[in-house]
Amino acid sequence: MDRLWLTGYRSYEMNVYGDSDPKLPIIKETLKNQLIQALDNGMTWLISGGELGTEQWGLEVGIALKADYPDLQTSLMTPFTDFGSRWQEDNQGKLSALKAQVDFTASVSQAPYQKPAQLSGYTQFMLQHTDGALLLYDPEVEGKPKFQYAAIQRYQENHDYPLTLITLEDLEEEARNLADQQNDYFQN
Repeated sequence: MDRLWLTGYRSYEMNVYGDSDPKLPIIKETLKNQLIQALDNGMTWLISGGELGTEQWGLEVGIALKADYPDLQTSLMTPFTDFGSRWQEDNQGKLSALKAQVDFTASVSQAPYQKPAQLSGYTQFMLQHTDGALLLYDPEVEGKPKFQYAAIQRYQENHDYPLTLITLEDLEEEARNLADQQNDYFQN
């Protein structure tokens, strides 16, 4: 798998509000572990969107991984040209900073937001231009990623397209692992 699409829950769906939220290191460590596994299996491009939450966190993790995986390329693809323009100023700043750090950025639609079809067109573009997906999504806890999850399942009916899910149970397991590591550290 050369090109991996990373998407998932938005930050508010995970109840993560700010960079100092204690859930964020667990989420990022889980993403990191999955991305390392993908890198070890041949991934060279991490492709994601700019949504606040999984997509931005995943790109941040990918950028950090470039120190150990210098061949890794990162791409931030937005569905339309004015993506994020209605966000609060600090969130717009985070998106701009991230765009400056990735290797490639573009908008799928070369127009500002006009209609919902641009979002489904974006999903189709991502499916057709990646070799598999990593979703931070639990089908038991619906959220916005349910649309990408359903689209991937439909796409898989006619295409070899691997999908890895990171569920809430996976995050809980990572939280336990990190807690055990901290306890071991302080006991030694």
